[in-house]
Amino acid sequence: MTPTERQTWVRRMGRRNAWWALGQEDTIEPSWEVVDAHLHLWDERDFPDPAGGPTPLRTSRYLLPELLRDTGSGHHVSHCVYIECGSGYRAGGPSRLKPVGEAVFAAEMADRLIDLRGQIRVGAAVCHADLRDPDLGTVLDAYAAEGGGLVRGVRQGGARLDDPSARLLAGAAPPGLYADADFRRGLASLGERGLAFDAFLFHFQLGVLVETARQAPGTTIVVNHTGAPIGYGGPARPGDSVFDAWTREVEQLADLPNLVMKLGGLASIVTGYDAHLRDRPPSSEEFLAERGAYFRHAIRLFGAERCMFESNFPVDSTSIGYRTLWNAYKVLAGEHRPEERRALLGGTARRTYRIGTRSVNKPRSSASHGNESRGEDDAAA
Repeated sequence: MTPTERQTWVRRMGRRNAWWALGQEDTIEPSWEVVDAHLHLWDERDFPDPAGGPTPLRTSRYLLPELLRDTGSGHHVSHCVYIECGSGYRAGGPSRLKPVGEAVFAAEMADRLIDLRGQIRVGAAVCHADLRDPDLGTVLDAYAAEGGGLVRGVRQGGARLDDPSARLLAGAAPPGLYADADFRRGLASLGERGLAFDAFLFHFQLGVLVETARQAPGTTIVVNHTGAPIGYGGPARPGDSVFDAWTREVEQLADLPNLVMKLGGLASIVTGYDAHLRDRPPSSEEFLAERGAYFRHAIRLFGAERCMFESNFPVDSTSIGYRTLWNAYKVLAGEHRPEERRALLGGTARRTYRIGTRSVNKPRSSASHGNESRGEDDAAA
């Protein structure tokens, strides 16, 4: 992917209204409650090209008006989980504490949603920290003190390619990150504090997560984006090299009781999915014909009680509309018993991120919304 292509598609995230309108569908089962387990909020701004390109990338705006537009498009989305993407980072102070500004930002967005009296609430936030940091405890203490009672987990992306320019916004993590002994000690410490860890790796890297998870059995690890199979070449089915390679890795992960699978991210350009280039967006039926095998196999392996759906908006919005995406998820959830359906659409996310247990112990400081910086890991995916 060229720098110009990256600029184009980052700019279009969350703002393809006319294109989405070409594929409008009626909402499936509008009364079914949904928890969106993975989305981002960000203001319009420049940030360094994570692939090392010479020109900064300029994001579109995806804040509360855009969130309410999408989550209010027909589905009953009661809560969402805010996932780190570099928003609100502090401009000054120690580097390790700059991401704490994002926790403050997420809490401010949560409070504004309450003031707006929309149906959706921010139920939890997952923020960034470097688990290798010998002073990790200071960062986690700051999240507890200043995150408005919302921080329920940490994410540090490990997705890496030899040529990160081949993918949009992912692939530039440090080599060997999840195998690092200091990282694994930090991972174990999260469980001691009751925090989850969101893991982002490409499918061919998932083997390292098996041993990493075994060394931190007390930490709940959430596998982002269905294990991020990359190399889309058409509908997934047995015999497809990417699907078969992904299957081998995911089958190992499913044996570990502390792992949870987050179902989504498969409409992303990062995976190689090509719907963003089509004349009209895919329907829910078309999306499931192309990507449904991944979701169904993951649910068979992990069980509904260890799976949750995510939109990954606005990243996946380049390739599918919000209403259509959740229609597809409801088709999948509807293939299961009612209690399993409820787990997939919200129950697993509620339990994993302890949604509904927010308590604010200390006043929050105001987040800096200017001169933000982004972490070195794969934010915004």
